[in-house]
Formats: sequence, C-alpha cells, structure tokens
Amino acid sequence: MKIPSNMSESQLMKSIETVVNRIAPKYTFSGYEVDDIKQESFLICIDALERYDENRPLENFLSVHLSNRLKNFVRDNYYVSSTDEDKKKVLTPKSINNDDIIKIYEEIDQLEVEEVNKLVDKHLPSQYRSDYLKMLNNVYVNKVRREEILEIILNILKENGYAQGTN
Repeated sequence: MKIPSNMSESQLMKSIETVVNRIAPKYTFSGYEVDDIKQESFLICIDALERYDENRPLENFLSVHLSNRLKNFVRDNYYVSSTDEDKKKVLTPKSINNDDIIKIYEEIDQLEVEEVNKLVDKHLPSQYRSDYLKMLNNVYVNKVRREEILEIILNILKENGYAQGTN
C-alpha cells in the first residue's frame, strides 16, 4: 500500500473510510449487503493509491475512482445488450423483512413475503426505488421520505387484496 508522503497511515485510513461510507451505500443492489460493498470499496481505494497524484486532493481522487469502479461493476453485471443474453441478470430488490411489514402495517395480516416483494417491485414508482433499497439495507432514509414510501407500499398491498381479513 502506497501512503502519500503528506499523511500518516491513520490519516489515510480515515480518509478512505470517509469516502467509502459516503459512496458505497449508494450502490446497494440485490445479493450484496452494504457491509460487503463497503469492504470491496475499501479494497478498491487501497488499490487506487498506486495511481494517486499527491498534488491533488486525496478524497476527490478516491471518490471519483470508487464511483467509476462501482458504476462499471453495475453496468457489467446488471445491464444487458440485445446481443448478450448469457450475461442477463435481473436487478431486483432484496427480501423485505416480514417483521417490519407487520409492525408498520398492523391492519394487514397473513402476508407472504415473496408475494409482497413481487408486488412492491412491480408497482413501486421508480423515483422511490433507490430509497426503498436503502431501507431494505438499513441505510438511513429521512423520516418523511421513509413514511411516504411505506404509505405507497401500504396502498400497493391494499390494492392487491392484502387488506384486513383477506389473504
């Protein structure tokens, strides 16, 4: 690991940690926990130090490098060209926690998690998807936005027969 001459190892680690904690949670997607993405991001930043120009700000360099690497990973693994069907993977949200649903929507009973996930995935407006994925991965979403998303999910469930007393 190359440590910049104007920094100690602890300062370097703190800078990397700051960048990772800011950038990595934005790239949450199915199959990857936020902690896993943070660990990979940390390694990406360590590898990038070999190309760091000490005349430039370290955090800016790491932020751009990490964002680009994560965008490339998503592009390479989750988007399909019309000619490459073997590479096709579907970006889907992770399972929503049944206990959370029951706690939040006490008027809805007998929920089946897979069905709920399919309904939410199918009907959730795209402008809410990023924050919805953050909520699934225990990443902070402000209270107003969180309540708005939960209200939309409740309406989706009610519209699809998950009102009180129905199955």
